[in-house]
Amino acid sequence: MSIIIEETHSSAPIGVFDSGVGGLTVAREIMRNLPDERIVYFGDTARVPYGSKSQETVIRYSKQIVRFLQTQHVKAIVIACNTASALALDAIEGELDIPILGVLRPGAKVAAETTKNKRVGVIATESTIRSGMYGRYIKAHDPEITVYGKACPLFVPLVEEGWLKDPVTEEVARRYLKELLEKNIDSLILGCTHYPLIRSLMRKIVGDKVQLVNPAYETALELGRLLTREGLANDGGTDCAGEKYQFFVSDAAEKFAEFANSILPYDVKKTRKINIEEYGA
Repeated sequence: MSIIIEETHSSAPIGVFDSGVGGLTVAREIMRNLPDERIVYFGDTARVPYGSKSQETVIRYSKQIVRFLQTQHVKAIVIACNTASALALDAIEGELDIPILGVLRPGAKVAAETTKNKRVGVIATESTIRSGMYGRYIKAHDPEITVYGKACPLFVPLVEEGWLKDPVTEEVARRYLKELLEKNIDSLILGCTHYPLIRSLMRKIVGDKVQLVNPAYETALELGRLLTREGLANDGGTDCAGEKYQFFVSDAAEKFAEFANSILPYDVKKTRKINIEEYGA
């Protein structure tokens, strides 16, 4: 079934979705780099995490969210979740008549372009690493690059607990990264949207010789290019009805808003809870 938006124009919002709060790092980069754009964000806080779920389940969840974003008349969609980008993007984009962008390809492209010794590390959830999609995209740019993946499941709960600079988080990071550093990588992809929040900690551990690639930042830049290319960029000259940034979740709205206000350059005054299961199988 094809999903069709009745009207698409430059002042329409961008739909951004994630399994929970991690995708707010992508929303933050969009706010910073595309300040004229409106955003409708959905965090699937009732069903987080996606990283340990099957591809079939992630695709089903993602399609429900896309249907919800359709009701908000978005002009483009960003899958601000590495797991959903890896497992569901291909299944979704064929059903859409608007542009859709995941976070894997922009990050993979930059890593492939910046590595000098052709040894790239990827840290991500178990599902993203198991999918091998980062390696596939990187090798599409340069088949000679060797990609080393490492699942880091403890980072998400540590970040959501707010332990961004805690000694426990640093010790966990050192253990995870030791294996990759022994591979002599010179580029490291932060392959989960939570990870940019501990970027300074990563820098402390890997040193200055390793390029840290933040897919959230690269995705915002790629989104800007995509909107310009498609004639959908908002130049700020059009008056937009309604709120500039809207936030929806499937559960725990207060906790979400508290986290959002701790990392966004914007005061989140209202977060709406919806029943995402109402939007199809």
